[in-house]
Amino acid sequence: MPFDVLLALTVFAVIMAFTPGPNNILLTASGVNFGFTRTIPHLLGVDIGFVVLLAAFAAGLGVVFAAVPALQLALKVAGAAYMLYLAWKVGTAKLKEEATETPGRPMTFLQAVAFQWVNPKAVVAALSGIAVYMRPGHERYDFAIVLVVFAVATVLSTATWAGFGVALRRLLCEPRHARMFNIAMAILLAATVIPIVV
Repeated sequence: MPFDVLLALTVFAVIMAFTPGPNNILLTASGVNFGFTRTIPHLLGVDIGFVVLLAAFAAGLGVVFAAVPALQLALKVAGAAYMLYLAWKVGTAKLKEEATETPGRPMTFLQAVAFQWVNPKAVVAALSGIAVYMRPGHERYDFAIVLVVFAVATVLSTATWAGFGVALRRLLCEPRHARMFNIAMAILLAATVIPIVV
Protein backbone atom coordinates (compact mmCIF):
# COMPACT_ATOMS: atom_id res chain seq x y z
CA MET A 1 0.00 0.00 0.00
CA PRO A 2 1.49 3.38 -0.99
CA PHE A 3 2.45 5.64 1.91
CA ASP A 4 -0.06 8.36 1.00
CA VAL A 5 -2.91 5.82 0.98
CA LEU A 6 -1.73 4.37 4.30
CA LEU A 7 -1.59 7.86 5.80
CA ALA A 8 -5.11 8.66 4.55
CA LEU A 9 -6.37 5.33 5.92
CA THR A 10 -4.77 6.02 9.31
CA VAL A 11 -6.27 9.51 9.53
CA PHE A 12 -9.69 8.16 8.51
CA ALA A 13 -9.54 5.30 11.05
CA VAL A 14 -8.46 7.61 13.88
CA ILE A 15 -11.19 10.13 13.09
CA MET A 16 -13.86 7.43 12.88
CA ALA A 17 -12.64 5.76 16.09
CA PHE A 18 -12.14 8.83 18.28
CA THR A 19 -15.03 11.11 17.29
CA PRO A 20 -18.17 10.91 19.43
CA GLY A 21 -20.56 8.17 18.50
CA PRO A 22 -22.71 5.54 20.20
CA ASN A 23 -19.76 3.35 21.23
CA ASN A 24 -17.78 6.23 22.69
CA ILE A 25 -20.77 7.72 24.49
CA LEU A 26 -21.67 4.35 26.00
CA LEU A 27 -18.07 3.62 27.02
CA THR A 28 -17.72 7.01 28.67
CA ALA A 29 -20.98 6.50 30.55
CA SER A 30 -19.85 3.03 31.60
CA GLY A 31 -16.55 4.42 32.83
CA VAL A 32 -18.40 7.04 34.88
CA ASN A 33 -20.93 4.61 36.33
CA PHE A 34 -18.97 1.37 36.73
CA GLY A 35 -15.25 2.17 36.60
CA PHE A 36 -12.65 0.88 34.17
CA THR A 37 -12.38 -2.73 35.34
CA ARG A 38 -16.11 -3.42 35.04
CA THR A 39 -16.10 -1.70 31.62
CA ILE A 40 -13.42 -4.02 30.17
CA PRO A 41 -15.88 -6.62 28.75
CA HIS A 42 -17.80 -3.81 27.02
CA LEU A 43 -14.55 -2.33 25.73
CA LEU A 44 -13.31 -5.67 24.36
CA GLY A 45 -16.71 -6.34 22.79
CA VAL A 46 -16.48 -3.10 20.83
CA ASP A 47 -12.90 -3.85 19.75
CA ILE A 48 -13.56 -7.42 18.62
CA GLY A 49 -17.07 -6.73 17.34
CA PHE A 50 -15.83 -4.01 15.02
CA VAL A 51 -13.03 -6.21 13.67
CA VAL A 52 -15.60 -8.96 12.95
CA LEU A 53 -17.86 -6.42 11.21
CA LEU A 54 -14.92 -5.17 9.13
CA ALA A 55 -13.99 -8.72 8.15
CA ALA A 56 -17.59 -9.48 7.14
CA PHE A 57 -17.65 -6.46 4.84
CA ALA A 58 -14.32 -7.46 3.32
CA ALA A 59 -15.60 -11.01 2.77
CA GLY A 60 -18.40 -9.75 0.54
CA LEU A 61 -21.17 -8.35 2.70
CA GLY A 62 -19.97 -4.87 1.78
CA VAL A 63 -20.47 -5.60 -1.94
CA VAL A 64 -24.07 -6.63 -1.31
CA PHE A 65 -24.64 -3.56 0.80
CA ALA A 66 -23.07 -1.23 -1.77
CA ALA A 67 -25.06 -2.81 -4.63
CA VAL A 68 -28.41 -2.12 -2.99
CA PRO A 69 -28.90 1.65 -2.60
CA ALA A 70 -32.08 1.07 -0.60
CA LEU A 71 -30.00 -0.55 2.15
CA GLN A 72 -27.74 2.48 2.28
CA LEU A 73 -30.68 4.85 2.50
CA ALA A 74 -32.32 2.70 5.18
CA LEU A 75 -29.10 2.75 7.21
CA LYS A 76 -28.83 6.53 6.89
CA VAL A 77 -32.41 7.09 8.01
CA ALA A 78 -32.33 4.49 10.79
CA GLY A 79 -28.85 5.55 11.88
CA ALA A 80 -29.76 9.23 12.05
CA ALA A 81 -32.97 8.49 13.94
CA TYR A 82 -31.16 6.14 16.33
CA MET A 83 -28.39 8.62 17.06
CA LEU A 84 -30.90 11.40 17.70
CA TYR A 85 -32.79 9.04 20.02
CA LEU A 86 -29.56 8.24 21.88
CA ALA A 87 -28.74 11.95 22.10
CA TRP A 88 -32.18 12.61 23.63
CA LYS A 89 -31.71 9.74 26.10
CA VAL A 90 -28.25 10.99 27.13
CA GLY A 91 -29.38 14.60 27.42
CA THR A 92 -32.42 13.75 29.53
CA ALA A 93 -30.84 10.96 31.60
CA LYS A 94 -31.75 11.09 35.26
CA LEU A 95 -28.96 11.87 37.64
CA LYS A 96 -28.11 9.43 40.42
CA GLU A 97 -29.97 11.58 42.94
CA GLU A 98 -33.08 11.57 40.73
CA ALA A 99 -33.07 7.88 39.88
CA THR A 100 -35.49 5.71 41.79
CA GLU A 101 -34.01 2.45 40.56
CA THR A 102 -30.61 0.97 41.25
CA PRO A 103 -28.08 1.49 38.47
CA GLY A 104 -27.98 -1.14 35.75
CA ARG A 105 -25.10 -3.37 34.83
CA PRO A 106 -22.38 -2.55 32.31
CA MET A 107 -22.84 -3.82 28.78
CA THR A 108 -21.55 -7.38 28.40
CA PHE A 109 -18.96 -8.53 25.88
CA LEU A 110 -21.54 -10.23 23.65
CA GLN A 111 -23.93 -7.27 23.82
CA ALA A 112 -21.13 -4.95 22.71
CA VAL A 113 -20.16 -7.32 19.86
CA ALA A 114 -23.77 -7.48 18.66
CA PHE A 115 -24.20 -3.71 19.02
CA GLN A 116 -21.66 -3.11 16.23
CA TRP A 117 -24.10 -4.57 13.69
CA VAL A 118 -26.78 -1.96 14.53
CA ASN A 119 -24.40 0.94 15.14
CA PRO A 120 -24.63 3.12 12.01
CA LYS A 121 -21.28 4.78 12.64
CA ALA A 122 -19.49 1.41 12.87
CA VAL A 123 -21.22 0.12 9.73
CA VAL A 124 -20.37 3.27 7.77
CA ALA A 125 -16.74 3.18 8.99
CA ALA A 126 -16.33 -0.49 8.03
CA LEU A 127 -18.03 -0.12 4.65
CA SER A 128 -16.09 3.04 3.79
CA GLY A 129 -12.79 1.59 4.96
CA ILE A 130 -13.18 -1.49 2.77
CA ALA A 131 -14.59 0.36 -0.25
CA VAL A 132 -12.04 3.18 -0.28
CA TYR A 133 -8.79 1.61 0.91
CA MET A 134 -8.77 -1.89 -0.63
CA ARG A 135 -7.26 -1.73 -4.11
CA PRO A 136 -8.33 -4.17 -6.83
CA GLY A 137 -5.75 -6.92 -7.18
CA HIS A 138 -4.30 -6.23 -3.72
CA GLU A 139 -7.30 -7.24 -1.62
CA ARG A 140 -5.61 -9.67 0.78
CA TYR A 141 -2.63 -7.47 1.49
CA ASP A 142 -4.69 -4.30 1.75
CA PHE A 143 -7.27 -5.99 3.99
CA ALA A 144 -4.55 -7.01 6.45
CA ILE A 145 -3.36 -3.40 6.64
CA VAL A 146 -6.90 -1.98 6.90
CA LEU A 147 -7.68 -4.48 9.67
CA VAL A 148 -4.55 -3.66 11.68
CA VAL A 149 -4.98 0.11 11.34
CA PHE A 150 -8.65 0.03 12.34
CA ALA A 151 -7.99 -2.44 15.17
CA VAL A 152 -5.26 -0.26 16.69
CA ALA A 153 -7.35 2.90 16.33
CA THR A 154 -10.37 1.18 17.90
CA VAL A 155 -8.42 -0.23 20.85
CA LEU A 156 -6.84 3.16 21.58
CA SER A 157 -10.18 4.91 21.23
CA THR A 158 -12.19 2.56 23.45
CA ALA A 159 -9.56 2.69 26.20
CA THR A 160 -9.39 6.49 25.95
CA TRP A 161 -13.15 7.02 26.12
CA ALA A 162 -13.63 4.56 28.99
CA GLY A 163 -10.70 6.17 30.79
CA PHE A 164 -12.22 9.60 30.15
CA GLY A 165 -15.39 8.42 31.88
CA VAL A 166 -13.40 7.12 34.85
CA ALA A 167 -11.56 10.45 35.11
CA LEU A 168 -14.89 12.28 35.18
CA ARG A 169 -16.37 10.21 38.03
CA ARG A 170 -15.32 12.59 40.80
CA LEU A 171 -16.32 15.71 38.87
CA LEU A 172 -19.74 14.30 38.01
CA CYS A 173 -20.67 13.72 41.66
CA GLU A 174 -21.84 17.33 41.55
CA PRO A 175 -25.40 17.27 40.05
CA ARG A 176 -24.91 20.49 38.07
CA HIS A 177 -21.75 19.15 36.46
CA ALA A 178 -23.40 15.83 35.69
CA ARG A 179 -26.29 17.61 33.96
CA MET A 180 -23.89 19.77 31.91
CA PHE A 181 -21.91 16.66 30.93
CA ASN A 182 -25.05 14.83 29.79
CA ILE A 183 -26.19 17.80 27.71
CA ALA A 184 -22.73 18.26 26.15
CA MET A 185 -22.54 14.56 25.26
CA ALA A 186 -26.06 14.72 23.79
CA ILE A 187 -25.12 17.69 21.60
CA LEU A 188 -21.97 15.94 20.39
CA LEU A 189 -23.89 12.76 19.62
CA ALA A 190 -26.60 14.70 17.76
CA ALA A 191 -23.88 16.45 15.74
CA THR A 192 -22.68 13.07 14.45
CA VAL A 193 -25.95 12.85 12.48
CA ILE A 194 -24.85 15.66 10.14
CA PRO A 195 -22.29 13.61 8.13
CA ILE A 196 -24.76 10.73 7.89
CA VAL A 197 -27.58 12.73 6.32
CA VAL A 198 -25.48 15.12 4.20
